[in-house]
Amino acid sequence: MAQVTHSIDVDVPVSRAYNQWTQFETFPQFLGFVDSIVQLTDTLTRWKVTIGGAEREFDAEITEQHSDERIAWKSVGGDAVHAGVVTFQALSPDSSRVSVQLDWAADTFLEKVGAALGVDDHAVIHDLENFKLFIENAQTSTGAWRGDVPTKP
Repeated sequence: MAQVTHSIDVDVPVSRAYNQWTQFETFPQFLGFVDSIVQLTDTLTRWKVTIGGAEREFDAEITEQHSDERIAWKSVGGDAVHAGVVTFQALSPDSSRVSVQLDWAADTFLEKVGAALGVDDHAVIHDLENFKLFIENAQTSTGAWRGDVPTKP
């Protein structure tokens, strides 16, 4: 399994950063590898992504979610095996830290080479920088889901 972990500080309150991250359908606006996400239920999303030129589709289940703290997910079926967690930490009333950890199985030769060369690390850093620009330039988050999902195995 390949793994990437990165953080970025954003100049918005933690609740605003968290609220935006709950709006999965906006991810293509700041995550370069995401083509589309459809929210099927409160805890199930359908993803279409392009990684290393290969298109993949899968569903992801939210396995844990606590307002202003964390969102964790794992793939359930489809073309990709991956899991992740994003955590939110208030640094001040007007700034917060967003930390992302992604784990996935690199399938193709190109994906394995990319993971070995750190292409995935650079992509996540770039996408976090895009998120920072997106959320800091918005007047408010595009929505929010403040529900709680207890930890699932």
